[in-house]
Amino acid sequence: MVKVEIIKGPIFPFPADNERTDEGAELTFNGRVRSIEDDKEITDLEYEQYDGMAEKELKIIAEETINKFSVHDLFCKHRVGKVKVGEVSLHVVIWSKHRKEGLDAMTYFISELKRKVPIWKWAIHKDGTKVPSDCTHQ
Repeated sequence: MVKVEIIKGPIFPFPADNERTDEGAELTFNGRVRSIEDDKEITDLEYEQYDGMAEKELKIIAEETINKFSVHDLFCKHRVGKVKVGEVSLHVVIWSKHRKEGLDAMTYFISELKRKVPIWKWAIHKDGTKVPSDCTHQ
C-alpha cells in the first residue's frame, strides 16, 4: 500500500504498527532542515510545489519503489511552505520483510523524489534574502 501526502504545517509522523507480523523491518526517515545551506546560516527553507503534479509524481515513485524492492508499504509526507531549522520537511516509513530491501528502497525512493518530484526549495538567510537551494549530493 502507498500513502503520500503533501501538506502545509507541521508533520505528525505515521504511527509505528505493532500489529504487523509479516514484516521484520519498519524503517523511518525524517528529513530535517539544517541550519547551514551552502556554507551560510539560514532560518528556514521554503518549499514550493507544482500543484496537482507533485503529489501524483510522488505516488508514482512510491508505487515503483514498492514493486522494485518488494516492500509491503511505503508512506510519505512532504511539507510545503516555510519550514524552520530543526523541523521535519520529509517523513517516510517503509515496511519490508527484511531490512536490506527496506534500506535499499528508502535510498532509491528519496533519490528519485529529489530527482523527479516538482518540489523546489529556497534557503532563507538571516538577513531575509531568499536563494534557490539545490541538493546535489546523494
